[in-house]
Amino acid sequence: MSQIFQRSANTLSKVSLVGLLLLVGGLVGLAIVIGSSPYVTRAQEYVEQPVQFSHLHHVGDDGIDCRYCHTSVETSSFAGIPPTKTCMNCHSQIWSNAPILEPIRASFREDKPLRWIRVHDLPDFVYFNHSIHIKKGVGCETCHGRVDQMPLVKQENTLQMSWCLDCHRSPESFVRPRSEVFTMGYRPPVPQAELGARLVKDYNIRTKTTCSTCHR
Repeated sequence: MSQIFQRSANTLSKVSLVGLLLLVGGLVGLAIVIGSSPYVTRAQEYVEQPVQFSHLHHVGDDGIDCRYCHTSVETSSFAGIPPTKTCMNCHSQIWSNAPILEPIRASFREDKPLRWIRVHDLPDFVYFNHSIHIKKGVGCETCHGRVDQMPLVKQENTLQMSWCLDCHRSPESFVRPRSEVFTMGYRPPVPQAELGARLVKDYNIRTKTTCSTCHR
């Protein structure tokens, strides 16, 4: 019986299989890269707000502590958005007639809250509690970046599960003393590995990586 396929068909089939595997692998890798890119996660993207509130000015220049505006960050699952009255504590006296602050004054006069656009917006299926992270020594800038250098707030990190797990698996690489949680530009006085290992023990920090920790 004559041979149907030429001998070169064996080589061609092997090359085709290798090419197919490389193509599938490349497509999977491309999907992972795109899924972690700012195009999908919106990381590093400045968000326009109803009033151009500058953390660079209020925190960096004026030295206002995070807790003055975000009053519930240490006791609640939410950091909280300050009411208009908090803004007016200062701006009833300074820049009281500035046109850029008219939405603030109108909100106060009409007793209607401003509709701030949430920047760090986790999916509804994710449970996150601010207070427990503060108590365990996770600094504001660890998640939110150097907000004291942001003219407009942006999402510093991807907020994807892999990013959260980096800290949950190795908390000693990220935690700091509770007294330094709100310090921007904090630098540990000793190597982080040494300090972190001590704080993990002192604060009774556990490497929580089970699904139910964040998905409840």
